[in-house]
Amino acid sequence: MSEETRDGVPLTNLGQPLFDGADATKRDLVDYLDAVRDRILPELAGRPLSVIRVLRGQAPFMQKNVPKYTPSWVRTVAMWAESSKRQVSYALCDDRRTLLWFANQRAIEYHPTLLRAESWTPTYLVLDLDPPPEAGFEVVVRAAHLVRQALADAGLAGAVKTSGAKGVHVFAPIAAEEKVEDVAAATRAIAARAERLDPVLATTAFIREDREGKVFLDSTRAGGATVVAAYSPRVRPGTPVSFPVAWADLDRVTPADFTLHTAPGLLDAGDPWTAEMPEPQRLDADLVAEGHTIPIARVQAMHEGKRRARARRG
Repeated sequence: MSEETRDGVPLTNLGQPLFDGADATKRDLVDYLDAVRDRILPELAGRPLSVIRVLRGQAPFMQKNVPKYTPSWVRTVAMWAESSKRQVSYALCDDRRTLLWFANQRAIEYHPTLLRAESWTPTYLVLDLDPPPEAGFEVVVRAAHLVRQALADAGLAGAVKTSGAKGVHVFAPIAAEEKVEDVAAATRAIAARAERLDPVLATTAFIREDREGKVFLDSTRAGGATVVAAYSPRVRPGTPVSFPVAWADLDRVTPADFTLHTAPGLLDAGDPWTAEMPEPQRLDADLVAEGHTIPIARVQAMHEGKRRARARRG
């Protein structure tokens, strides 16, 4: 029995807690997503979407394939998933009705691909900055400024947002003419250049034990990868959200400043993520060429892991 209907979507069990430590109910989630829909929908529309759901009494899980009971009006796109070796039918969250349906499904986190379904071309170069355990947010901020400098040195500009967890994401919009493999290469080169600016602070080491307490500059968010959307809540204590921050304000905030309860009140009539985002940019040829000489981190880490395992056995 639905307690309420919005845009034709029945909403149920709105008084239930979202998850342990959320400090929020399902109604809070629905109300929040509805309040920020004009900001979050442009980040989701036309992009294959994965969500993290939390059902009552269960652990969080990531949903890629839409369930069989998905309404016929939810747009979908089929993609081959290399990891599971099968076709996956991803949702395209293009409108308020679809967003509300996901909210009623207890979908808390929203992870769109960096590619648009219509063209399969990348729209952003993204660096995901992850602090070492127990480190404060200030070290991530310092590393973000390294990335900003590396981008500027390559003639690029980007915008920054909290990840909603402990780190930040730096997004640089890329012109539609750029190829997937060139954007991926440029991402690796920016990470390597940022690391060279301060190798004591930052590292591109994909294997966790090799990071030596430094901020990890993750260059693997490329191609068909996903990144949590701006304004998406996260399944973490207090239900923080990924929130855009002006570069000038980055050293004056913490991730906990932006939650499902506080974020709507920090927004005026505009969209700070759009306002901070530069126009799409062409990639510098030298940057791309450098990136193509850098091994893909996941592949390199896999080979290194196998080598170390052999060494231990031997």
